[in-house]
Amino acid sequence: MTGMDEALVIEHIFTGYDRADVLQDVSVRIEAGSITCLLGSNGSGKTTLIRSILGLTPPRSGQVRFRGTELTGMPTHRIVRQGIGCIPEGRRVFPRLSVLENLLVAAHDERRPEVLRHRLDRVFETFPQLAERQLQLAGTMSGGEQAMVSIGRGLMSAPRLLLVDEPSLGLSPRLVQETFAVLKRIHAEGVTIFLVEQNVHQTLAIADRGYVLAKGRVVTSGTAAELRADPQMHAAYFGTGGTEARR
Repeated sequence: MTGMDEALVIEHIFTGYDRADVLQDVSVRIEAGSITCLLGSNGSGKTTLIRSILGLTPPRSGQVRFRGTELTGMPTHRIVRQGIGCIPEGRRVFPRLSVLENLLVAAHDERRPEVLRHRLDRVFETFPQLAERQLQLAGTMSGGEQAMVSIGRGLMSAPRLLLVDEPSLGLSPRLVQETFAVLKRIHAEGVTIFLVEQNVHQTLAIADRGYVLAKGRVVTSGTAAELRADPQMHAAYFGTGGTEARR
């Protein structure tokens, strides 16, 4: 991988809360145009890495660069303006706002009506149900429908890189499959995706390559095929050389 191919570069970051480091010497490289995944069990530090990229919990040391631009120390709103979108863990829609208002919040910097219309059309083409329920309060929708709102909101900033944190959380197996199919379609449209997940099988089915995080450290990395066969990945989930990770 050359520097020209790299969308996001994370080098030797340490991030923590109070005096404790959650992430310790973490380095990750995401190739432009790829789906790169970060796998790990609960408490491994996955969400802290997302927060580090977005500047919500800035690293104590190390560097984060996006398309050659240093993000370390940059405020979150400027990081997003670089072309980074996020679908947060647990969806986190604004329950008292309508579907349309939830979507428009993510494009508040865009003042051109024709651009907003184009972005909304893209979301509604991906999720026709949202087009039919634009005025419905997001808090009255099902978990699957709220997932659509959350993904649609992530697309409204027209990101070059989309950070996706635990999209399968709380969804039925059928909705998980549908969500991952949508992520594949978004990727096919030219968006680089960094997918943070526990669901190993679904994730490796769509990822090009990935990293495994355990106790705040990257313990192994490789292509999806290499990770499937890597005993260190199974050890990160089970503490043993188990043969099957969490579905």
